[in-house]
Order: sequence, then structure tokens, then C-alpha cells
Amino acid sequence: MTLTLTLLCAIALDYWQGEPRNAYHPLVGFGRWAIWLESVCRNPHYAPKLQKALGMLAWLCAVSPCLLVLLYLNFPPAVQSIFSIAILYFCIGARSLQQHAYAVYSALTSSDLALARQQVGHIVSRQTADMTLDDVRRASVESILENGADAVFAPLFWFVLLGPFGALLYRFANTLDAMWGYKNPRYLHFGWATARFDDLLNWIPARLTALSYAAIGNSRLAIRAWQNQAHLLESPNAGPVMTAGAGALNLQLGGPAIYHGQLKQKPWFGGEQTPTDADIRLATRLIYQTLGLWLLLIGIGDSLA
Repeated sequence: MTLTLTLLCAIALDYWQGEPRNAYHPLVGFGRWAIWLESVCRNPHYAPKLQKALGMLAWLCAVSPCLLVLLYLNFPPAVQSIFSIAILYFCIGARSLQQHAYAVYSALTSSDLALARQQVGHIVSRQTADMTLDDVRRASVESILENGADAVFAPLFWFVLLGPFGALLYRFANTLDAMWGYKNPRYLHFGWATARFDDLLNWIPARLTALSYAAIGNSRLAIRAWQNQAHLLESPNAGPVMTAGAGALNLQLGGPAIYHGQLKQKPWFGGEQTPTDADIRLATRLIYQTLGLWLLLIGIGDSLA
């Protein structure tokens, strides 16, 4: 089975089935493994350097067993193709992202702000209880753009580069970053290595995603926002993705938000227009248009190989 056909099958399966139920998702088991490792390795009373070293050891222990098994599996070609499709299906989340976004959109169009706050709380880490309509819209579009890179395009990039091993390595690293990568007293030192590994694995895919957003949307605004505003955002990878995406849609995103009870003065970035309900759907459309562009380019490369 060709690379392009494998990708098409996995993406079609994702669109048809969506995210697997939690009880059957392999990442649920991986999460339990990571929680156990944290209980063994993390000790806030240790010196910062020792906490960092133990965090790196925990990261290696978390990903190594599964990846070593994957490296030594030797299936017949037909079984290998099915296995590759299944791995990529578990590693991407385009349909899940769309479903979460549409849940927010549906609540907003029904004039149910309380439900919209609840739904957007499933895809953002900021506090949502006191969000205004504009806050909900901005947070939704920001999350769609950023998670498009994390949950769709980065796994695809590593799958194309390294096969199932690459996709799983990225997904495990990204999951650990979501668990340990916070800059708070609990994880500041223990999660340091986890955050660095995630930054490293996302560096190229994030910039390819930003470039793709710019190619599909308002290219001039996207490139200008990327060049002038990406450095204002804390994340070295989310910065290019979200500024380029916001510029591509000509939407002004960012602004003050509450995290863990503290008001954070995030910068404004992107275009000029205030997001509307419809822009949530347009943002998800941008993800699928970008996905189509990637599949087209990969298919051309695959045919020439």
C-alpha cells in the first residue's frame, strides 16, 4: 500500500469514526503509565537540577517500551498496512477537533452562552466561567488553529518521515507535554525536559502548518502577522501557527484571559476583524483545506518517488 493511500485510509477512518471512546483509546493506557511514572520520579523537595534529570528519565521511561516494541515488530505487508493505518488513526484528531468546535458553534447559535462556555472549556486551558461571547469565539478559533498543528499536521509530518514509529513518538511526547509541560510550581523543573522535547518535535511541523495556513487564506496578512507578532506569544511553535492562522482568516485574536485564577495580559495578534460565530466553522474549514493541501503535495511526492 502506498503512503498516500495509507494516509487517505487513516484520515477517512478518523472522519467516519471520530476519536475512539476513552476506554478503548491507547493513549488512556499510556496516560496511566505516565501518572505512575510521575508518582515514582517526581519529588518537589529535590534540587531543581535533580528534578530536571528525573523528569528526563521519566520521559524516556514513558516512551521507550512502546517504541522499542514497535521497532521490532515484523508483520507481513498486508498486516503492516492495516497496522500503520490504525496507528495513524489513533494519532490524529481532525474529526474530534471539528466536533468540539461545532459543539461550541451550536451553543452560540442557540444563544446559550453558559453551554458555549462549558463546551469551549473542553478545548482550552483558560478559565471559561466569566467569558463573554467574544471571548468564547476568540478562544475557540485560537484552539482550532493551534490544535490543527498539534493534533493533525505534526502527527502526519512524523508519520511521513518515520512511519508509525514517528507518529507514535510525536503523540506520546505531545501527551506528556499536556500532562507535565506546565510552567507552574509542580512541573516547572520536572516537566522541563518534556516541554523541550515537545518544542523540538513541533518546530518544523508548526512552521509548515503556518505556511500552509498562509497559502490557503489571506497570504499577505498571514505572513505579516507571522513575521511581526509570532515572537510576542510565549510558545515558539504556537506563535507562528496562531498568528499566521489568525492573519489568514483576518481575525483579531488573543487579548487578556484568566488562567488558574490569574489574569494574563496576552497580546493581540492576527488581522482586524472580531470573530463571529461563523468564523468558528471557517477555522475548521481551514484545517480541512490545509489537510487537503498536504495530501495533494504528499501524493505528488509519493508518485515521483
